[in-house]
Amino acid sequence: MEVLDVLNLGEIAQYFSKMAMFPVFDVAYYIVSILYLKYEPGAVEVSRKSPVASWLCAMLYCFGSYILADIMLGVSPIDYFHNNSHILLASAVWYLIFFCPLNLFYKCVAFLPVKLVLVAMKEVVRTRKIAAGVHHAHHAYHHGWLIMVITGYVKGSGVTLMSNFEQLLRGVWKPETNEVLNMSFPTKASLYGAILFTLQDAHLLPVSKSMLICLFTLFMASTKAFMTARHSHGSPFALIESWLCHLLFGSPLGTEDAHDHHHSAPAAVPLSPAKTKEELSEGTRKRKPKKAE
Repeated sequence: MEVLDVLNLGEIAQYFSKMAMFPVFDVAYYIVSILYLKYEPGAVEVSRKSPVASWLCAMLYCFGSYILADIMLGVSPIDYFHNNSHILLASAVWYLIFFCPLNLFYKCVAFLPVKLVLVAMKEVVRTRKIAAGVHHAHHAYHHGWLIMVITGYVKGSGVTLMSNFEQLLRGVWKPETNEVLNMSFPTKASLYGAILFTLQDAHLLPVSKSMLICLFTLFMASTKAFMTARHSHGSPFALIESWLCHLLFGSPLGTEDAHDHHHSAPAAVPLSPAKTKEELSEGTRKRKPKKAE
């Protein structure tokens, strides 16, 4: 305790939990979110053929969690769009990532050291959204623990829970990519985080909200940055989840599959998707004259 008193961790956590997210952290959130949109197959082509559809997809990537949470809580789904500064900022980021001359902005933010910083900053915003979602639901449903968990989960998961709808805007239909069936690490972490913040709001967790925000943010930022650096799409929860599911539900142990997936993911995901697409389109243009002959 003396060490904690000397370090003033309580005051640091209090300051960190009250730190404003706009505009610096929100910009990082928008950049990483729209960067992931550009990684999606066909997203670049859609931005050229239908900029409106591409812009709508970008807005879903940035504000999908607010839209879905508002629908669940009986609020207008377009309520968040009255924040003109946020909409303009996200739109500017979308334009720069997709249409900046020579792809300069994309190359800068996709540069790994810069991307790691942006990814960590995005997790700061994610944690705040989870905490805010649980707090909002707590005011509307004081003893509705399940509602609090679901709202925080939705706020943290973002557009992933609306991925099938977002894909339809790009003319893609892949129901097997449903996030509920195949949860990614951020989605699982949002669920676990929502449970922790719900327990804290119910005074069942002996820790202050500011300290919980600080600790959970450190976990999320460091883990996601590490996974991004290794180009890993696995989950640090995989081993524990596998054993618990085997114990409680009789599911087969999937440690080997998770291990293989963890190491095979980097090979399946191109490190520079935009460059690959440009090379493919360039190769197509070169083959066209041969066909004409």
